[in-house]
Amino acid sequence: MECHRTSSHRLPTMFIGEYRHTFDAKNRISLPAKFRKELGASVIVTRGLDHCLYVYPKTAWKKEAVRISAHSSGSAAGRGLARLMLAGASEADVDSAGRILVPDYLRTFANLSVKSVIAGVSERVEIWDEAAWETYTKNIERDADEFAEKLGTAQEAAS
Repeated sequence: MECHRTSSHRLPTMFIGEYRHTFDAKNRISLPAKFRKELGASVIVTRGLDHCLYVYPKTAWKKEAVRISAHSSGSAAGRGLARLMLAGASEADVDSAGRILVPDYLRTFANLSVKSVIAGVSERVEIWDEAAWETYTKNIERDADEFAEKLGTAQEAAS
């Protein structure tokens, strides 16, 4: 959903929530109805971190691609991340039923079985294998207090 501060200032799209969906026999998965308008008629799907897929609206992808490519000729880490995400990107049209086709190489990268979770994570959407998502979220929930403390310490040091 998109929020408006004033008529001339728009806040970025904010995707939130998690939804369970299944892949059909043709490697298509339905995007949550709440996300479709903001994602638009065509999206960019790419390899993400933690072995999930990232799905971006085209406008958000353009900004992300510029940010990533700024590091693409620097350090080995920057080059590697650029190759992972930029070379792995694929444009997918959203069909009339709200589905996108996920290429085999991306589905293999994220170990996606039939049952998946689609999670809204700020300016992007993530697609996870359902079992991997459950394991990941249990670990995050277990360590959330520690993460919050580390982030708070890092923010205090930056101030």
